[in-house]
Amino acid sequence: MKKNITFLFVVSVILFFTIKINSQNKYPYQDPSVPVEERVSDLVKRMTVEEKIQQLDMYWGKEVVNMDKEGVESFSKEMLEQTIGKTGVGSIHDFYPVKAELANEIQRYAIENTRLGIPVMFIEEGLHGYLGIGSTTFPIPLEISSMWDTALVHKIGRVIATEARAHGIDMILGPVLGLARDPRWGRVEETYGEDPYLDAMNGVAMVKGLQGSSLNSQDAVISEPKHFGVHSIPEGGSNTCPVNIGEREARSAFLYVFEKAVRDGGAMGIMAAYHEIDGIPCVDNQWLLTDVLRNEWGFKGFVLSDLGAIRMTLNSHYVAKDTSDALAQTFKAGMNMQFYDFDHKGFQKAMLNAIENNMLPEEDLNKGVSDVLRVKFMLGLFDNPYTDTSLVSKVYHTDENQELALKAAQEGICLLKNDNGLLPIKKNISSIAVVGPLALSKYMGGYTNDRLNGISILDGLKQRAGSLLQINYEKGYIPDSAKESADCIDKAIKLVKKSDLAVVVLGEEANMVGEGKDRANLDLDGIQMNLIKALCSTGKPVAVVLFNGRPLTINWVAQNVPSIVEAWFGGEKGGLAIADVLLGNVNPSGKLPMTFPRSTGQLPFYYDHKPTSRHKYVDEERTPLFEFGRGLSYTNFEYSDLQVAPAKIQVDGTATISVKVKNTGKVDGTEVAQLYLRDEISSVTTPDIALKGFQRVALKPGETKTVDFVITPEQLSLWNRQMKRVVEPGDFKIMVGSSSADIRQEGVLTVVGN
Repeated sequence: MKKNITFLFVVSVILFFTIKINSQNKYPYQDPSVPVEERVSDLVKRMTVEEKIQQLDMYWGKEVVNMDKEGVESFSKEMLEQTIGKTGVGSIHDFYPVKAELANEIQRYAIENTRLGIPVMFIEEGLHGYLGIGSTTFPIPLEISSMWDTALVHKIGRVIATEARAHGIDMILGPVLGLARDPRWGRVEETYGEDPYLDAMNGVAMVKGLQGSSLNSQDAVISEPKHFGVHSIPEGGSNTCPVNIGEREARSAFLYVFEKAVRDGGAMGIMAAYHEIDGIPCVDNQWLLTDVLRNEWGFKGFVLSDLGAIRMTLNSHYVAKDTSDALAQTFKAGMNMQFYDFDHKGFQKAMLNAIENNMLPEEDLNKGVSDVLRVKFMLGLFDNPYTDTSLVSKVYHTDENQELALKAAQEGICLLKNDNGLLPIKKNISSIAVVGPLALSKYMGGYTNDRLNGISILDGLKQRAGSLLQINYEKGYIPDSAKESADCIDKAIKLVKKSDLAVVVLGEEANMVGEGKDRANLDLDGIQMNLIKALCSTGKPVAVVLFNGRPLTINWVAQNVPSIVEAWFGGEKGGLAIADVLLGNVNPSGKLPMTFPRSTGQLPFYYDHKPTSRHKYVDEERTPLFEFGRGLSYTNFEYSDLQVAPAKIQVDGTATISVKVKNTGKVDGTEVAQLYLRDEISSVTTPDIALKGFQRVALKPGETKTVDFVITPEQLSLWNRQMKRVVEPGDFKIMVGSSSADIRQEGVLTVVGN
């Protein structure tokens, strides 16, 4: 009996101290075995209002670490005491730690010195490569989309995530999922082009690539699609201008891309845009940020404002009377974090004022904080907050990553014209004149690590050609200087006359393209036009390489130059990729993700327009210069034997479209077979033609392969007059071909009601 009493006493003492220890050091939110939602709820209950507000704020890297003139950082406990203090912060941006050790030190301070030990989230840029020094830089997103290769897009996302997380970064601001339907807009280069289906497939692939198989792994980051929503068609193509669009068109095209990123990709971040839709700024739009994003799509992540977008409701949109009013409106609508909108003390004070005066219910504050904390828990920051410092040497800018960057650049190059098979460069060509200052450019696109030394087109040609070709260079013109360019043109003419072939690089200087660099017209400037006309007059064969970040109106070039190659901004290996295509080491397979208009007067001009959008003018042709989906090859492809099985389906059924593709040329080639649909009769207007599937197929000379496309109810659906997404019975025209204007096979799929 004594033994039993003694045993029970010992057990009771152990349990008492276990419970005491747990109560002191192991709250439910600190316990990894507790479900995330319970951990979030427990933590929020323990937070003061001030601590909650701090989780909705973003800090600048230079506010938390010392940075010298070269951007080299060093740890400063004093700075952290002033910024993070005892209440913590939501996130830190524009940091880009050279080593993971520095991110770990900041994280350690936040966890060990704040009252509740809430970790910091590090957020950085990475549209086509993590923006930190020494990262792998891929082609611009517009060229990535030109690959029509979602498997490769996914791999690119994995590299960006792996290189970023190795430095302690938790979230990447991207991808950009706006449909680029006005090439005057400078940010076209950041997008995947004009088509909802292509953009959605690329977006899902990139989001999944970035977020990996598990967010708490040290090779995954949060993906934050932007700019939500319908940001990419501002009035006049001018950044942040109002957008005028109906709900049906928004849902059918622009919002569809984000919906796929959330529903199928599982994106845990969203960036709210600057502009207004129908008079309501996006950051204040409850229908957009809550009703659609959260309630309809089931979004569980958090919404970050674009830089200064909340402040714009005060100083640009004029829908708020003061800072408290602006913040109350946006956080009630569904915002979760500001982005340098207001200084930190002003933000804290204004938020407290909004809460104390019932402008912002604490329920909405708790909801906003919970979304941020949920993401931090999912990232594993509470349980494994520190980055393995050995990862950088293993995963950063590896040979494998660089090869992937080269492959992406190769696949994204589009051959737009090639009369008489001028390209690839033939063996009887012994000397090439490379002309144009852009041939020396190492610009890799916006949001690029500018300390990385890319490869120019001239250097790429010299590296690949070696001693096989004599390659000489003349700049041909000096940008913005017609007088000095005259002499340059004369020198270029002399060089071309002595050469067997001229490769002329035309396009856009870096100061003409990118965020905030919108254009009123899309023509090549007069100096470039003088140059190309003069070189064509020599009688020597000329190939033009376009180096640009948006479609351009190049009518004269298209009519008079035999070969045109769209190179875009190809990332760090872009020059080598262009050389490979010109020399025939690579057979081009890229397809345009955007329409090339003939003039700015045709804009907006995208392929999947409505039937009455005819673009009929007395002084302009109604067709595009180069159509969506266009991309030639050094071989030819033949399409045959289209089959629709079954030919008749129920509204909830699926069908398989199959077609045979044959390489009828003499060299290996890859074709991108494209499936388009048209709803013949519908309750609301639908596009004349709309992409619903694509597939890359590699073929040897004489080889034939069968390509299969599966048509699902989603691809047949529309938003009807009651604003419901439905599939309506009727006939759907099936079109398969090499581009939106090069349809090779047609058929009919009939949908019947249940």
